[in-house]
Amino acid sequence: MRTAEPPPTARQSAPPPPNARIDAVRWPDVAAPAKASAVTAAVTAAVLRRTFERLPLRVRFPDGTTAGQGGPVLDIHDPKAFHRRIGGQGLIGFGESYMAGEWDAPDLVAVLTVLAGNVAELIPAPLQRLRGLWALRRPRAQRNTPTGARANISRHYDLSNDLFALFLDDTLTYSAALFRALPADRSLLAAAQHRKIDRLLDLAEVGEGTRLLEIGTGWGELALRAAARGARVTSLTLSHEQSDLALRRVAEAGLSDRVRIDLCDYREARGTYDALVSVEMIEAVGAEYWPEYFRTLDARLAPGGRAVLQAITMPHQRMLASGNTFTWIQKYIFPGGLLPSVEAVAETVRDHTDLRIARRDGYGAHYAETLRLWRERFTERADEVAALGFDDVFRRMWTLYLAYSEAGFRAGYLDVQQYLLTKENPTR
Repeated sequence: MRTAEPPPTARQSAPPPPNARIDAVRWPDVAAPAKASAVTAAVTAAVLRRTFERLPLRVRFPDGTTAGQGGPVLDIHDPKAFHRRIGGQGLIGFGESYMAGEWDAPDLVAVLTVLAGNVAELIPAPLQRLRGLWALRRPRAQRNTPTGARANISRHYDLSNDLFALFLDDTLTYSAALFRALPADRSLLAAAQHRKIDRLLDLAEVGEGTRLLEIGTGWGELALRAAARGARVTSLTLSHEQSDLALRRVAEAGLSDRVRIDLCDYREARGTYDALVSVEMIEAVGAEYWPEYFRTLDARLAPGGRAVLQAITMPHQRMLASGNTFTWIQKYIFPGGLLPSVEAVAETVRDHTDLRIARRDGYGAHYAETLRLWRERFTERADEVAALGFDDVFRRMWTLYLAYSEAGFRAGYLDVQQYLLTKENPTR
């Protein structure tokens, strides 16, 4: 098992005891006292109190007082630490405060859904206008240069194949499933993942003899299903853990003559292909490299070919406002990551390629259900997660990540799109 910058605990309603020991080497910013001054903490407390009073939440404090208009319960166990962390680190502090057990919620997703649904109003307008002064900036070390991208990908996907296997279904597919009906049933998750994969392959018209390039291997399920159709697949990944397991799965399926998995960056791809598929990989590219990413798709796709993408998207104005901000997700979960907007994808494709967006379909509600099933499974298997060597802080972080993501889709703040891009009559 490899660990880098960490992910969360599983039991949402059982935070660690107030004096629980936090490994200061592994979790320095969670173990350390919040750095904000008493004045900053007091101002933060006043601002948050006014914010809570406008929201459909019930915020409970240790002294028995409450705030909010009623709704899902948010329990603040250590108000002093909570306000200092948020005052000093903003939303990163909010996440680290959860990791430290300073706040919790009986229904974490419900609380986060309220916050996600009111994200534009959480920070008072005067402070939003001064965002450039107080918001933390993304470290240059997280830029997705060829070297940086390898390090960023490794910190998430090389954590442990066994960890992902504990909460994913048997297909080991780590992206939005497509269900026949909602709400989703766990027993149908694998079938829903195959339905999603088959739809992507159908859009790309993958069949016997198709030369297919996959950017972002995952653990190999899409490559396996494409090869079973008779395609010849070249799949790219930067994760050693994923590459090792995907190669083993391909060999066990007897498809090694049809599937090649290369441990390389998308920018290193060569040749041309009839079809190209990339599932939830653009989120790891970074805005400054979106033009290069789409130019690569254009260069690798033969005239008349079809490229199919699946991408998580966020509202355009929020993307512009937060594009250079350092977030909790970037610090702990997906370093270097940034979600595009629908508008950003359209503009980049138009301005930098000969590709044409022929179709776009969104299905965010299905991602919310996919994440719910993953989160519930992760919670149920907390002891097995611990047995892999992941501590309480890690498990709380991973729980917050899954709940935070689910809430984004439930609130409509996030969406997931399937794109069909075609290439005809190239002029460049």
